[in-house]
Amino acid sequence: MISLRKATINELPIIQSLAKEIWPATFGQILSQEQIEYMLDMMYSLTSLEKQLTELNHVFIIASEADIDVGYLSYEINSKNKSETKIHKIYLLPTTQGKGYGKQLIGHAKKVAIENFQTDITLNVNKFNKAYEFYLKQGFEFVKNENIDIGNGFLMEDAVLSLSIS
Repeated sequence: MISLRKATINELPIIQSLAKEIWPATFGQILSQEQIEYMLDMMYSLTSLEKQLTELNHVFIIASEADIDVGYLSYEINSKNKSETKIHKIYLLPTTQGKGYGKQLIGHAKKVAIENFQTDITLNVNKFNKAYEFYLKQGFEFVKNENIDIGNGFLMEDAVLSLSIS
């Protein structure tokens, strides 16, 4: 069991540090080292994280196991002005995977979505990421493939998944 807390602006360096530890293990077999570094800088610089928190209305949740921060979740209520919650980020340290923590983070997002009268939870996942199968086991369904040009010659090859909660 993990404890969850809503991250403050002062805790964004924790999320940045976790991302730098988690991403190479998660994407090392899928993406080039250059793309991982580019994406970490693009999405996890403190400036970017602060903008996500303060301007884009992303809520960050930090997961802790025995008072040690082990992962994070970020989501947005009413994404694209629809009654859906978008999970933007959900990552755990590799040493904690398989303990049910991912399920717990999704459960938290689902609880928040229900409390906010949302109809669906959506997320993008790299279609080669082993988490893809995990999400399907949690009840998410494939919606479409989506290739996103993120600049610098890099492409995110994602599957868009949705979980109906209405």
